[in-house]
Amino acid sequence: MYKKEQLIKNPYFAKILENEDLTRIIDSLTGVISRPYIIGVIRYLIDHKIPFTAAMLDLDNFKFINDTYGHKVGDGVLQGVSSDMIDYLEDFGFIGRFGGDEFIIVNLRDLEYADKKSFYLNMYANFRVLRKNIKLEHCDPFITGTIGSATYPTDADNYDELFLLMDKTLYRGKTKGRNCYIIYVEEKHKNIQIQELSKHGLYQTFYNISRKFDKGKDLKEKMWEMFSVLQEDLRISNLFYISEDEYVRDLMGRHDRVFVSDVSRILKDDMYITNNTEELKDTYIELYSYLKSNEFETVLIVSMSLQGQQMGYLMCAEPHTLRIWQEDECAILLFVAKLLAGYILGTGSRL
Repeated sequence: MYKKEQLIKNPYFAKILENEDLTRIIDSLTGVISRPYIIGVIRYLIDHKIPFTAAMLDLDNFKFINDTYGHKVGDGVLQGVSSDMIDYLEDFGFIGRFGGDEFIIVNLRDLEYADKKSFYLNMYANFRVLRKNIKLEHCDPFITGTIGSATYPTDADNYDELFLLMDKTLYRGKTKGRNCYIIYVEEKHKNIQIQELSKHGLYQTFYNISRKFDKGKDLKEKMWEMFSVLQEDLRISNLFYISEDEYVRDLMGRHDRVFVSDVSRILKDDMYITNNTEELKDTYIELYSYLKSNEFETVLIVSMSLQGQQMGYLMCAEPHTLRIWQEDECAILLFVAKLLAGYILGTGSRL
């Protein structure tokens, strides 16, 4: 929780605290700066032409944490992240709660791209703030977040434009799979329209996949056609499949065919997801070795089964990427797996 002596070093807060009690400007749950005052300090910095970098931090899958573990655990997560951010920012910035599981970071120190990159890299590394388990009384949920960042006045010279750029970069991070940071770069991000980043509904995605599936003349072509939709909607660069002979192959042909016999044991249901492949090390040795050799850190495996018959598996994995798979993305991959399973069952084709 912020203390008065920390905040009065800044002229904006020093002036407010002459007449207001600290509890008026601190969020009661998290101990960070409340929404009106984190917005107020941003407006103050802009009015006084003081350069700074601002970022919107959105915790990934927070609703899932609340629904699974309860609101008490959710509150504990918010408090843990807030405490870590206060410590991480030291005396060169502020963290405020924007609402729900969204926070605003104000960084007065790092204005150049290389410095901003280092600042965010360290947030995600070595269990500093994100990509870490927060130890609570009855559980220790793994916490990640997505960040969108822009700098005043380099990127935007007014409040509205600054928040627009933070929104754009935050949504860009979400479309990349979350669990990442995006620093605004004009050449890359200036033409982004938020409504274009917001994915169309699942119906449209399923419709597009169905059309691509029908277009393919055989099993391999159908996979290629559907992959074009998956690339666009899921932002994946490859698709792996494991056939009945238990060999792993990839659609792009970038990896050697490898025998992996323990995939069938890992799936207790239609889908298996992990954001920590180290948990496979002792029990699923062949799968772990394959993932480790290709530097895959997270993996999603979907069963291609229909009417009680198992016809293989689809697998999504990206190197050097700690991805948090979203519910709609899982639904899309399961739909693809069922289409392929139906085709294999009906035609006798094999992967």
